[in-house]
Amino acid sequence: MAVATALPAQTPTVSFDRDVKPVFEARCVKCHGPKMQLGKLDMRTREAAVAGGAHGPAFVAGNAEQSRLYRHVAGLEKPLMPMDGKLSEAEIGILKDWIDQGAPWQGTLAEVVKKKEEAPEERTVRAEARQSWSFQLPKAQQPPVNGAAEWDAHPVDAFLYRTWREKGLTPAPLAGRTTLARRAYLDLIGLPPTPEQVKAFVEDGSPKAWEKLIDQLLASPHYGERWGRHWLDVARYADSNGYEHDFDRPNAWRYRDYVIAAFNKDTPFDEFLREQIAGDEMEEATSERLIATGFLRNYAKVGFREKDNPQFRFDYLDDMIATVGRGVIGLTVQCARCHDHKFDPIPQRDYYAMQASLWGYVEVDHPLVPKPEADAYATEVAEVEAKQKPLKAEVKEIEAPYARQVRESKYRKWPQHIQEAVFTPEEKRTPGQVLLANQIIRTTGVSSAEIDRLMKPEDLKRKKELLAKIAVIEKDRPKPIPVAMGITDGDYRFTPDGAGDEPAPGKGIKREAIEGAFLSDGTKPYIAPPAYFLHHGDAESRGKEMQPGFVQVASYSKLPVELPPAHRRTSGRRMALANWLASRDNPLTARVMANRIWHHHFGRGIVTTLDNFGKTGEAPTHPELLDWLAVRFQDNGWSIKSMHRLVMTSRAYRMTSGFSSAANERVDADNLYWWRYRAQRLEAEIVRDSILHVAGTLNTKMGGQAVFPPLPEETLKSMDKGIWLRQADGEETWRRSVYIYRKRGLPFPFFEVFDLPDQNITCGRRNVSTVPTQALTLLHNEFVIAQAARLADRVASEAGSAKEAQVDRAYLLALGRAPSEAERREGVAFLSEQPLQGLTHVLLNLNEFVYLR
Repeated sequence: MAVATALPAQTPTVSFDRDVKPVFEARCVKCHGPKMQLGKLDMRTREAAVAGGAHGPAFVAGNAEQSRLYRHVAGLEKPLMPMDGKLSEAEIGILKDWIDQGAPWQGTLAEVVKKKEEAPEERTVRAEARQSWSFQLPKAQQPPVNGAAEWDAHPVDAFLYRTWREKGLTPAPLAGRTTLARRAYLDLIGLPPTPEQVKAFVEDGSPKAWEKLIDQLLASPHYGERWGRHWLDVARYADSNGYEHDFDRPNAWRYRDYVIAAFNKDTPFDEFLREQIAGDEMEEATSERLIATGFLRNYAKVGFREKDNPQFRFDYLDDMIATVGRGVIGLTVQCARCHDHKFDPIPQRDYYAMQASLWGYVEVDHPLVPKPEADAYATEVAEVEAKQKPLKAEVKEIEAPYARQVRESKYRKWPQHIQEAVFTPEEKRTPGQVLLANQIIRTTGVSSAEIDRLMKPEDLKRKKELLAKIAVIEKDRPKPIPVAMGITDGDYRFTPDGAGDEPAPGKGIKREAIEGAFLSDGTKPYIAPPAYFLHHGDAESRGKEMQPGFVQVASYSKLPVELPPAHRRTSGRRMALANWLASRDNPLTARVMANRIWHHHFGRGIVTTLDNFGKTGEAPTHPELLDWLAVRFQDNGWSIKSMHRLVMTSRAYRMTSGFSSAANERVDADNLYWWRYRAQRLEAEIVRDSILHVAGTLNTKMGGQAVFPPLPEETLKSMDKGIWLRQADGEETWRRSVYIYRKRGLPFPFFEVFDLPDQNITCGRRNVSTVPTQALTLLHNEFVIAQAARLADRVASEAGSAKEAQVDRAYLLALGRAPSEAERREGVAFLSEQPLQGLTHVLLNLNEFVYLR
């Protein structure tokens, strides 16, 4: 008897014209067709698709599982394709079956355009996009009149009082003078007042005593160290490159000193911005202004020239745009790198217009000496290096075969797939192998000692002879001149395939030995190299050439996009960008900085998201007050010190932080409307500075190269890249914390415990945490214990041996106030059983010591 068997279901034949072609034309050809070819992949013909792009063939006929086309649309590999949304399951199934059936294909595809769309390079912002509060120009308005004389007397109080009245909130009483003295000192100069300074203010009976104290502190050189530190967070300042090599930046400290000096001089904020973005383009490009251009160069950097990987340059530009966007205008412009901003009216066009404004930049070390001296130095250096060049070349030739042996032995310790990537000839590597091989080759070092161990005796002897000759010539090298880490304009082009940089023909460009850049000598006007729109942010998918420009939604007048300087060595595009940022027709810059100043005084901004004034940021609690402050800021010549005086003379700033009200708590438990002063934890640097100051050991020397406080030996052993000099714990390292070396690869541990921000990116507002490690650090850190001992010595020296006097003096020095009767009794009892150092250590651990109240 015959047994019936079930036949497998037949997969229906897929028709290319009916089933596949419509999907390709509607969803694939727009990114892989006549307009652009992402990843160098052209999907218009079968031949082109099989030939493939940068990552190989689109499909393998007869094998969907091995085909990149199927794997990307099915989500089996990243990124998911198409970029404008996943295909339906039915469409994915059609493509799989079509490939498995041999991928038959006739003819050429054409993109199906459903409707005429504005090209992304041309996309404009409609007028209604400006309806959001932050995109409207701040309005000058009269402060409200509330009928409460003591609150109407100051504009800031008048705005706040109106809200209190509307919400039924009762404002706190004023703080006592002792509290206010400590608040002002810590807020403006980041150091607690001495007992004598507190006493002088408390006993000053003049009606302008508070104003006098503010002016005194604003005149202190320590003011710039305190408020300059806030801006250094925005500028993502550090003394090392970051990334795996974390190379030292020996001249970065000049930018830090420039910022401190600028705050001390009360450089108008609009001028401050121009100097940092285009200091080299100003008609008087002084040393300070050249140093200021370090602002744009502060980005974290891979330790090699950009031409090793052109993508690095795009990433550095992205970092600049993010820093200017978030730090200056409070917008996340960098989110429009690959597509239009998802939330804010910032088209991709605006991103690449800003990139075009910055595109001509090249890294440069600006000489800080007169030009004749700099030219003479360069000539002498060139002479020394010319004599050394053939000798060094011979050393390199001798070392080459041995160095190759060392490298190859190191490569062979890696897994097989890495070895294959490295040993495959460069022109035959797959894109994945290129990335892998470059990473391994870059990070595999060979030391001279490793080479010497393999050398034949005769080669080693010859090498030593050559090195000796090189050393003799080196003695003729002139002493280095001072230079500033900065930028200027030049020509730093890359072809899409990363084939290096070549100078543009003509245009007065000459070769300089500075990071491979080509700088204009000024004999002919500098012409900026072309910058292009990149579809989907892909460097290999160029669109049209972009002209410089600004964020459209924040532009209320047509400003020049180029302002070529008289010296003709730069394009003037960055100066035009700086002028737009500082324009009164820009609704954001003054608001963002006024809000930042308010945040640092009150512990919270009127807009809490200091660097995001867009749709995903928080709305202002007092929009009229913020507008008034922004207009006042500009009217007062962009003076930051004027803003301090304005804010700090308000009653709101002088209110106590210790006021409690059950009724207020029910309405505004988070104190969003500032019905009392908001207590603030001091930043990491100010905690350390305060410890040194009260112990009497603070070295107040200003400026200069960074210092390196001692680190635990196990920490130093874990560091194998960059530098951390071994300096003794003493006067040289007891300087203010702003001068401590900022190593991206190794954040200073004491600072990290107290919420040091990520030093690789711009920071608008520091995180404030309360974690056990902070208390443990203050209890057990060797630095804190040693300084507590020195504070005890100071107390004993100034108070004598009487325990009650010691308790009083310890409180006055550490907290700026006398102890209460209960505290005095407890302190005396404590000293009956414990050494004075125990008491001073306890005081350094109090919340009151590490908080601004």
